[in-house]
Amino acid sequence: MAVLEALTTVNLVPAIQRAPAKGRILDTANVLFYEDGIRNVGVDRIISASSVTKATFYKHYRAKDNLIVEYITHRHATVRANLEAIIASSPNAEIALREFIAAVIAEIDRPGFRGCPFINAAAEFPQSDHPVRKVVTAHREWYVDTLAELLRGMGHPVPGDAADELLLARDGALAGGYAGDSVAASAALGRIANRVLAESVGH
Repeated sequence: MAVLEALTTVNLVPAIQRAPAKGRILDTANVLFYEDGIRNVGVDRIISASSVTKATFYKHYRAKDNLIVEYITHRHATVRANLEAIIASSPNAEIALREFIAAVIAEIDRPGFRGCPFINAAAEFPQSDHPVRKVVTAHREWYVDTLAELLRGMGHPVPGDAADELLLARDGALAGGYAGDSVAASAALGRIANRVLAESVGH
């Protein structure tokens, strides 16, 4: 998929206003890092694809490592904003959780799907103290906390454990949906989610 074409399909929710050139660099990296792997994409390719000069790139990011951290941080901000929008528009916790599952399944079906960007990034940076891994860890902690709060709102007897199950089911569906049968992965995620939600009080 061409970079400019891919940019039109990526759901980005910018946390702050950026200079146009800096934003173009980050948006380009967002596509290339996800499609081809972070370590496989060099600075020269990002500069060329984002139509900036080398001086402009180094003015804004100074090094590729800084861009990588901003990329994964921006991915987290996007996921968080999207889930918060689902919660805000849902009349209750159960509907929010079901909309969350539906959004994961839709992601698996999206053209250009390459699995979970956070799991992919963690695989490329195995050192637990690396800045990228710290962002991934914080992202997952936020995810579990948010799901647990929704499950608590449903009256689930063990919302923390149930949140762990839902997140791991999501992980498995994203991995299996990319590497194997996407239909089977989505169906399995739906079954696990139904079982977890059925454990709540009143179900």
